Amino acid sequence: QVQLVESGGGLVQAGGSLRLSCAASGRILSHYIMGWFRQAPGKEREFVAAISSAAITTNYADSVKGRFTISRDNAKNTVSLQMNSLKSEDTVVYYCAETAAMGVQIGSKEYDYWGQGTQVTVSS
Repeated sequence: QVQLVESGGGLVQAGGSLRLSCAASGRILSHYIMGWFRQAPGKEREFVAAISSAAITTNYADSVKGRFTISRDNAKNTVSLQMNSLKSEDTVVYYCAETAAMGVQIGSKEYDYWGQGTQVTVSS
């Protein structure tokens, strides 16, 4: 059974940094493209970043480009999201997800497995 577990969320002041991690069990992550999404209450899930299986290609939403960095450690079966220069509008729940689709996907419907989410709160 595939399980993705996020960690690293919390409360941070605006301008600060957080590092989210996603650990996988029941799956060899190196075979899959991984993504991070976020969702505010009452809103659709929003693409944040994605990384190819060999970490050669990455893709970012315009709203986080230059501030967030996605990375992966296939040896440890983990994927991370380094978030710098955080803003109050980054306050949402963040999810990691996995897809077997080709290419670095930005649509949430392309992803097959999801973590339970981790809350990030940025205080202004």
